[in-house]
Amino acid sequence: MTSEATPLAEPQRERTPALVRPGFVAGASANDPTTVGSLAAVGATTIYGLAWLVIAILPMLAVTQMIAASVGAATRTSVQGAIVRRYGIIAGLLSLAAIVAVNLLTLIADIEAGCQALSLVVGLPYQWFLLPFAAAIAYLLLTHSYGRIATWLMFVPILFVAYAASAALARVDWLDVARHTFVPHFEFSRVYVIGALALIGTTITSYEYVWESIEVAQSRRGPSRLGALKLDAVLGVLAAGAGFLFVLVASGATLGVHHLPIETVDDAARALAPLAGPAAGALFGIGLFASAVLTVPILAASTAYAVAHTFGSSATLDARVAEAKPFYAIILAALLVGAGASLFGFPPIRLLVWASIAGGLGTPFTLVLMSCVARSRRAMGDFRISLPLSIAGWTVTALIVLTCAAYLALSSRA
Repeated sequence: MTSEATPLAEPQRERTPALVRPGFVAGASANDPTTVGSLAAVGATTIYGLAWLVIAILPMLAVTQMIAASVGAATRTSVQGAIVRRYGIIAGLLSLAAIVAVNLLTLIADIEAGCQALSLVVGLPYQWFLLPFAAAIAYLLLTHSYGRIATWLMFVPILFVAYAASAALARVDWLDVARHTFVPHFEFSRVYVIGALALIGTTITSYEYVWESIEVAQSRRGPSRLGALKLDAVLGVLAAGAGFLFVLVASGATLGVHHLPIETVDDAARALAPLAGPAAGALFGIGLFASAVLTVPILAASTAYAVAHTFGSSATLDARVAEAKPFYAIILAALLVGAGASLFGFPPIRLLVWASIAGGLGTPFTLVLMSCVARSRRAMGDFRISLPLSIAGWTVTALIVLTCAAYLALSSRA
């Protein structure tokens, strides 16, 4: 393998439906178990205090997804591949380390949460489902079946709109919600800083924009389609974000107001109790499990793509297993690590928040390099991103860096 990333190989079989709308699938994956768990935890601890940030995150996520789509379309490779091609193997290895570390921790959290959710529905210990779940995801990826179900699973966020009904039935003080949503309030306290970093880290995380660039590059939609690709990225973000505020509000109204603890998936399901009553656990479990089925394959596959593109391989999910053994071996190893680590029984909600914090701490370096690549004429040619979009991207990066600095400052005092 050479150190220069190569464009993604031409598909050897018919493109799966998942790539018909690249931004929609990548955006929908933002509503993964880590995101839902973090939103529920933030609602339970700050009530509506960070509602404004939930809304502010949507344009921030849209900006990073549009930049990633531009990189994928112009360079015909992933963000990671473009970084290696433009800045060399050392920068690529540093970026890869950040991507893989966050991906694996998020994978562990999402696999455990998905199996915990299945446990709520079926009533058996979640450990029984870990290896079968990982094996089923591996089967979908190795047999090229994931694309067919991803087309349907990308609408999973609609299930979380049930939180809107639950919030209404919980007799929420909507004037208070509006005040916290449109009048930003922030306290330099551990609860608020951790909540803010968790929310940012679980949404604007590296696998999101790396996967966006991969899907755009593989969809063979060139730079001439950049306008449509950017719109697609924005629509994906809006689809994912539709339920964000409702999850936080419902959790704040049911858990936060009554100072109820949130450690387990069952605790998080209590936010749906006003709507579903005794069936709240099952309803929450179905939605959470479906979101894990959508996101876990993306985490495993994006890890393999990041490694492959760092070392110049053009392997893709379109290749047969015999043609890309190292690529599929990384996918299997990632799934095995995720399922194996979940056996240790980490507190599920706490693990989801930890993964979100890691996502926030790990994303700035790759974001900086992506922003540089996207504005580079050498890397992007005549299709480098516009100055306004570049400024927006650097603004998002600066805000994330400031949040990370606040978290590290508070942690150093502890």
